[in-house]
Amino acid sequence: MEILGIDIGGTGIKGALVNAETGEMLTARHRIPTPNSRKPEEMAEVVKQLVDHFNYSGPVGCGFPTIVKNGVCISAGNLHPSWVGVNIDELFTEATGQEFTVLNDADAAGYASMNYGVGKGQEGLVIMITVGTGLGSGAFFNGVLLPNFELGQIPYKKYKKIEQWAAASAKEKEGLTYERWGKRFNKFLKYVELIVAPDLIIVGGGTSKKWAEFNHLLTIETEVVKAELMNHAGIIGAAIACLREHHHGHLKQNS
Repeated sequence: MEILGIDIGGTGIKGALVNAETGEMLTARHRIPTPNSRKPEEMAEVVKQLVDHFNYSGPVGCGFPTIVKNGVCISAGNLHPSWVGVNIDELFTEATGQEFTVLNDADAAGYASMNYGVGKGQEGLVIMITVGTGLGSGAFFNGVLLPNFELGQIPYKKYKKIEQWAAASAKEKEGLTYERWGKRFNKFLKYVELIVAPDLIIVGGGTSKKWAEFNHLLTIETEVVKAELMNHAGIIGAAIACLREHHHGHLKQNS
């Protein structure tokens, strides 16, 4: 089944048509910058532009960079505070005329890895970390999603949340080398290991493309691997989650 997958980030909104049974992307990825305001109405307009770009009608799967519960935005993450309490499913459905299934973006990326990538067949607790504007995390236990595991929200020193210190945006803002940033990211992974003791950590998001620049700095006991689907995982995973939702109607009750 051909489904439009959309991955919403703090800097870009990306989409592609995906074969949700095989996880294969059927079109090139189309990207539109996230509006500077990061407000609901402006972002919904960009989502409409993406749907129009693919001339698509049908269910849409969408990864969203905040905590999402039953389609509602629970925290603003790196977006505008006015997102809190917004029913994202309804907002995007209204803007586009298509039915949306919205889930946390790291959960979406995790779906892709657990179905088609390095996480496939992995038992135990697998944590997906997406490195971008923030630090997203998705958790899977014996292949089943535990929604909204937001480990990037852990407070750290003077920071309200550790992602402000260890995400890719901090690297850019402070002009850190991969060496210096990698040590920060490793510190974050130490906390993840300490708090949830995972069996495997998968690192995805845009920064994972530079894996060779920092993986030697990751010194934790837990096995850490790169997500091979990298930047496309959010799009592919959103489409898979959407297909499951249509077949089983499970996602909303569980999240």
